[in-house]
Amino acid sequence: MKELLAHELGMVYQVPKGEPVTALHDVSFELEGGRLLTLLGPSGCGKTTLLNVMAGFLAPTSGGVFLGGEPITGPSQDRGMVFQQGALFEWLTVAENISFGPRMNRVRKGEYNETVDDLLETVGLQGFGDKRVYELSGGMQQRVALARCLANDPDVIFMDEPLGALDALTREKMQGLVLQLWQETGKTVVLVTHSVEEALYLGDRMFVMAPRPGRIEKEYELPFAKIGLEVEPRELKASPEFIETREEVLSMIWDMEEQIMGGSN
Repeated sequence: MKELLAHELGMVYQVPKGEPVTALHDVSFELEGGRLLTLLGPSGCGKTTLLNVMAGFLAPTSGGVFLGGEPITGPSQDRGMVFQQGALFEWLTVAENISFGPRMNRVRKGEYNETVDDLLETVGLQGFGDKRVYELSGGMQQRVALARCLANDPDVIFMDEPLGALDALTREKMQGLVLQLWQETGKTVVLVTHSVEEALYLGDRMFVMAPRPGRIEKEYELPFAKIGLEVEPRELKASPEFIETREEVLSMIWDMEEQIMGGSN
């Protein structure tokens, strides 16, 4: 599995008729293949910017990101992205959405049909292949987005608030699906979220980021993702260890928010 590495990464946005904005400053880390990393922090701390640089959608102004020792200079099929709203083709069926990547790569129909069938079962959408996307609930659409990403067999899956628009019950069920897919595929996953509870539950490694400039404030090695594969979510999230870590991280982010508000007055 390929290691994901960031070296002295910086990103500065030039604002017309204004001061430059430093979205990222001197961000460096090594992420072993097969890890599930969550990125957490207050608004403006550079979480999504970092994700987009790693995905190849943005070019950093300094430093670099490397996957398997190769520099990331643009989008590639070895990196997949799942967005908050799914970004699906609503006029296509579920199966046509999932098979879009393989079809663009001229994979034979029999081969990609088998892949689609396997992925529909993996994400719990058996029997929905012929449905149009607009006929599905939000949670089901995110399952399609996950399956479409997996159909390209990327080394790394990036997720930008993939569960943020879902209701609480659906969100918790989808968190379980993310953990299941991570375990079954062995892929590296990097997920951005604003939810402290979600970041702790899903991440076996977590970066808490701070703003002005955007940087990694603290790193955590977490046990909860692997425990969550065996234990019911509510039981795990009610455990003393989970609550203690959650309160520590919440206090840290609350202090950051206070500093931001104080600095803006």
